[in-house]
Amino acid sequence: MSDDQTRVRDFFSARAADWDSRFPDDGPAYRDAAFELGLHHGDRVLDAGCGTGRALPALREAVGPSGVVVGIDLTPAMLEAATRAGRDREGQLLLGDVTRLPVRDASLDAVFGAGLVSHLPDPAANLRELRRIVRPGGTLALFHPIGRAALAARQGRQITPDDLRAEANLRPLLTGAGWQLTSYVDEDARFLALAVRED
Repeated sequence: MSDDQTRVRDFFSARAADWDSRFPDDGPAYRDAAFELGLHHGDRVLDAGCGTGRALPALREAVGPSGVVVGIDLTPAMLEAATRAGRDREGQLLLGDVTRLPVRDASLDAVFGAGLVSHLPDPAANLRELRRIVRPGGTLALFHPIGRAALAARQGRQITPDDLRAEANLRPLLTGAGWQLTSYVDEDARFLALAVRED
């Protein structure tokens, strides 16, 4: 495991037990974002860096009982919290690394990533890995339940020009990884960037 991965795992391990109770009002934002992926019954979707699995119920609802929902996370404690919350009933939970996914090429219809981009050790390469597993025309949602400015204020910091989630930075990053940014929303109530895998 790399130093970056160890830092991410340590950060989330220390917060897993009370993660959901710290953000009790995020459920509707997760649901809305999951539905903006445009999933259909029977589709196959990955929640990359699923944490406590807050998106899994909405993803399951979107793909129906015939669809496939998989959540993967690097942090065992987060997956344990997802299981305690009963979200393992909504999809299969896997311990793993989104930088090297145990998923066949072009086998999924969509990827959902909440709070993911800022934790990727090599965003360009890691977004290419997400592209690898999605069929041509499939979708990617990069989501956060609050926008960049609201998150920075919550954390007591300023937004910097090198913020990966800024549209001016994210668009070329996605393009270079084989994604086309189709929608970008950054408001206090949510951050949501939607992209389509190019052929």
